[in-house]
Amino acid sequence: MVVLHYTAMKSAAAARDTLCSPANEVSAHYLIAEDGEVMSLVPEALRAWHAGAGRWGAVADVNSHSIGIEIANDGLSPFAAPQMDALVDLLQGIKVRWDIRPERVIGHSDMAPGRKIDPGGRFDWRRLALMSHAVWPEDVAPQDTAFFAPRMRAFGYTATDDVDLLLSVFRMRFRPWATGPLDEVDAGMISDLARRFPVDVNPTST
Repeated sequence: MVVLHYTAMKSAAAARDTLCSPANEVSAHYLIAEDGEVMSLVPEALRAWHAGAGRWGAVADVNSHSIGIEIANDGLSPFAAPQMDALVDLLQGIKVRWDIRPERVIGHSDMAPGRKIDPGGRFDWRRLALMSHAVWPEDVAPQDTAFFAPRMRAFGYTATDDVDLLLSVFRMRFRPWATGPLDEVDAGMISDLARRFPVDVNPTST
């Protein structure tokens, strides 16, 4: 998998220093600066300590099964165009090298709901999906909300069964403008995703 993060620090330089200090016990494979510079910090074939506790599908040790990409951002601001351009190029290379399917590119909040919120509601997931580096709901028909939680699990959200928490992380990624209680649109969107991209069924592109 690929797990996307924001740094929540004042600059990419500060984030680099944090990620490269052994005392902090945190690391990532890549860091993308505000101007689009890509810093390679850990070889892709080695484990980096970027994900922490969480789960995606059947994977409980996400650090051992993922490439972590940190993007310099304070968590409140839009992501700079050079960063997104650099991320697209980076993901293209990772996809080729590791045969990773678009649905295996996730956010930190996806695998650690309630503990992490990055890359947050300002991140442009739809752009990545349009370029086949992530996924997005299509042909959505309203569904009964009773199906929301089991279909979230079928798509990959296995770290919690709390429906309110699941709704929060789902909307942060797929429907950040939405407010109010769980509705039939949320249920329809996740039903489409679960149908087309059931987690762990096709973990690679072949």
